Order: sequence, then C-alpha cells, then structure tokens
Amino acid sequence: MDTSYPREAPRAPSSRKADATGHTALSVGTPGPTPRDHMLWSVFSTMYLNLCCLGFLALVHSVKARDQKIAGDLEAARQYGSKAKCYNILAAMWTLVPPLLLLGLVVTGALHLSRLAKDSAAFFSTKFDDEDYN
Repeated sequence: MDTSYPREAPRAPSSRKADATGHTALSVGTPGPTPRDHMLWSVFSTMYLNLCCLGFLALVHSVKARDQKIAGDLEAARQYGSKAKCYNILAAMWTLVPPLLLLGLVVTGALHLSRLAKDSAAFFSTKFDDEDYN
C-alpha cells in the first residue's frame, strides 16, 4: 500500500519519437508551502475524548484537508486545515482548563480549611472553670 502524498497518476508511455531538440518548461511562480492538515494532533484529540467531541470535529476537518490536498485544491485544503487547527486548540483548552481550575479550587480550599482549623483549635483549647457553669 502506497501511503506517500501527493499521489501522482502513472504516466502512459508515449509513442512519439524523441525530438532532437528538447523542450524546457519553467515554472514562473514558486508554489507556496503545502497546507498542513494537523492529522496527528486531531487523532490524539479524538482519542482523549474531550467535551463536545471537538477532537472528532478536528479529525473530520483534518481528513477533509488531506483529501483536498491530494485532489490538488490547495485553497480548500488550507481552509479545512485551519478549521482543524481551531478545533484542536479548542479541544486542548477544554481538556486543560477544567482540571487546572479544579486544582486551583482544591488548593485554595485546603488553605482555607487549614486557616479555619487553626482558628478553631484555639477555641477548643480554652479551659473553662467550674464557676463558669454555675
């Protein structure tokens, strides 16, 4: 199975005889960089099972970007790749921010409870005399 990209159609053998004069073709403009499809990042975002299935949406757009890149439509591939990147960033934020917030709440809660325990320890260590109850 050939997995190299982009795939090219095999050329049919030409039946013409080779001319003595060779033809030279020059490309006028340099082609821009090929658009990125962020496939690996999308696969990992999908496997992590984040909220709202953003990783799956990123994977769908990554596959569409790769298909368009193979078909030769680089502008559509660039647009799908951009959407895949945005969905991957959103998926990463959904994955990282809630645990960080939870960690912050646990730390501040522990600090508050330790201060509360220290203040209440002074209350419970007070010695009362028998005269206070009469």
